[in-house]
Amino acid sequence: MLTGKKILIIDDETDLCLLLKNYFLRKNYEVIVAHSLSEGRFLLKKIRPDILFLDNNLPDGIGWDIAPAIATDFPNIYIVLISAFHPAVPIMPVNVKYRVIEKPISMVELDEQFSTF
Repeated sequence: MLTGKKILIIDDETDLCLLLKNYFLRKNYEVIVAHSLSEGRFLLKKIRPDILFLDNNLPDGIGWDIAPAIATDFPNIYIVLISAFHPAVPIMPVNVKYRVIEKPISMVELDEQFSTF
């Protein structure tokens, strides 16, 4: 039985996307994956996910640069900023729901974070 919640993962690392997708499918989320910023932005508008995993360094741009605009355009979205390079966290709008998770991503951390979501 699906939770009714949709997750969009925007990351160019196919192994990580597969890992996250399988993890959340087992928890009955609907999961959509994009491997570029342009594809992700298109899917964001099309599917309006509840949760967004957004990588920083993508082949066609810097994902974290658009995180504040995404938070403004989709005020109910929960944004998970992911990166292995420890960039500066963008200034996010007030009351936005977001979190930073460093790569490699820990399944224990995901369990703690999403056990009540």
